[in-house]
Amino acid sequence: METRELSYFLAVAEELHFGRAARRLGIAQPPLSRAIQKLERRLGVRLFERAGGRVTLTAPGRVLAREAVTALEAVAAAERRTRRAGAATPGLVVAMKPGGDGGLLPAILAAYAGLPEAVEVEVVLCAMGERARLLRDGTADVAFLHTPYEDLTGFDSEPLVQEGGVAVLPLGHRLAGRDHVLLADLRGEPLARWSDESGGGPMVRDAAQLMQLIALGRAVAVVPESVRGQLRDDLTCVPVLDAAPTTVVLAWPEHARSAALAAFVRAASGVSQAAQGIAPVCH
Repeated sequence: METRELSYFLAVAEELHFGRAARRLGIAQPPLSRAIQKLERRLGVRLFERAGGRVTLTAPGRVLAREAVTALEAVAAAERRTRRAGAATPGLVVAMKPGGDGGLLPAILAAYAGLPEAVEVEVVLCAMGERARLLRDGTADVAFLHTPYEDLTGFDSEPLVQEGGVAVLPLGHRLAGRDHVLLADLRGEPLARWSDESGGGPMVRDAAQLMQLIALGRAVAVVPESVRGQLRDDLTCVPVLDAAPTTVVLAWPEHARSAALAAFVRAASGVSQAAQGIAPVCH
């Protein structure tokens, strides 16, 4: 199969209308229809049902729709990585959310700089959910991710540090003066959400928005304890004894063969091992 055919197929699969898909692709409808028919003949299956003016995906079509997205993303990522590998000045792009390194990145960068394979490092700060996307599409070489909240499919990874959870609260909150709390103590509170999962609190896009909502009394959040270093003066945090632990992992694409990347992972692993046994304190 050709990437052009997959792009044509995906346009129809997403629009479920040949005319709209053709306009989106900037081509006439007849060649689009012929391309889909050719693809169906080659695969030996029907990808679409066309009846009563409606277009729907068949079971094989739904499978190809999933696989085509992955294939096209992989091709685009390969192109980006290839172009970046040929850059005049080699570099390593590290993706992370603010404070998402478990406090380890300064020491990792210092250790990495002393290795013979080291190259220039660019740190890209991005929102929750963006780091894995940048890693998959070839924009980033390595990323700090958090398990169990993020999908590591297609990545190799190295666990760095495990963190307990803290509740981030406005200073005047009823629980702000506690030494610790339990999840049950937060029942009924507007717990912030990072996605569409169930919950009564507002959905947030990034840490700055989250902190603003908490300061306004519109939300509270249970987050990894390293977030304490980003707290505004009008916020506080309290350890949550029964919160599920979060593991900060360093992740990179499977089958990566970059010597510079391998050196960065070694540096991160060494810093992590040296830091074991240090108990973070929540302020």
